[in-house]
Amino acid sequence: MSNRVTIKSIARDLGISHMTVSRALSDHPNVRPDTRKAVQDHARKVGYVRNAAAKAMRGDGTKIVGLLLPNIVNEFYARFANTLAQSCEDHSLHLIIHLTNDDPDTELRAFERLHEVQAMSVIHVPAPGAGQDVAAHLGGVNVIQLIREQDVGQPVSSILVEDHSAIGAAVQHLAELGHQAIGYIGADGRLSSGRVRRAAFEAGLASAGLALDASRIALGAPDFITGQKNAARMLAAGDVTAIVCGGFEISNGALSVLLEADQEVVQGIGFVGYGDPSYYAWLGGGVSTIAMQVDELAQEAARLAACLPAEQHINRRVFDASFVMRNTHLALARHRS
Repeated sequence: MSNRVTIKSIARDLGISHMTVSRALSDHPNVRPDTRKAVQDHARKVGYVRNAAAKAMRGDGTKIVGLLLPNIVNEFYARFANTLAQSCEDHSLHLIIHLTNDDPDTELRAFERLHEVQAMSVIHVPAPGAGQDVAAHLGGVNVIQLIREQDVGQPVSSILVEDHSAIGAAVQHLAELGHQAIGYIGADGRLSSGRVRRAAFEAGLASAGLALDASRIALGAPDFITGQKNAARMLAAGDVTAIVCGGFEISNGALSVLLEADQEVVQGIGFVGYGDPSYYAWLGGGVSTIAMQVDELAQEAARLAACLPAEQHINRRVFDASFVMRNTHLALARHRS
């Protein structure tokens, strides 16, 4: 025999109609405040939980928001998720987080599950190579792409970072310090952010009066390994005097190599990271980086996600990144720490 608490059982307990209980639990304005409070207090006491599936079938909407991230290992995604969760609470939204590991099949399964629970909105960082496969699960859903843009077969909103000027400023700063051979490690052309950041780096070289050398540009998956292996290769070849990174995990991978290398090898090597995690500020006197407005991005995402699908307009919001100049030469920074 089931002990599940229902609207009917609450109505029976309180001696009022089923309709009154249903309206009170939905904050209907036609229910007297004292009755509404009594119903909601009793519902909490007996452990009543709304049936989200039934609510969705009635067309009332579940107020479920899905968040699809590659991971929550790096601080940017973790902080974004934390701020978004707080903002969703303010908007009375229920947040469900899926981690895709930048895998298209994992991303598709996440969309399928969110479709099953009738999610109202989905905020996602598109996985490389994904796209129109998810189109079947987007009907009646607010889709908000974060950081990256990808064609999913229909117009969707996006929240992006304008980092062209910040990356250019980083290259200019390194050139002013005397660096003529500046390397770049970033995501490959499968990602819109990878294409944009590489173009920004090349434009920065041109503005600084430096020649473009394709052998000093390394591209790959937006992960730790890409940063690690390419920074190690550049150090071993000795053909760069500075490195600029175009991704969060890429930056961490490259930084790990520089910090673990012999002091003589990295002496004088310039470095500019990406994403500005908190430890960049205190690591050996500080690491120069490209910083982003993480909290503002998350708050805007929650605002867009709170709109009912029928009221949603296609938005493209762009937030400026900034170049944060700290200690650009890690060998010197580590020596002083």
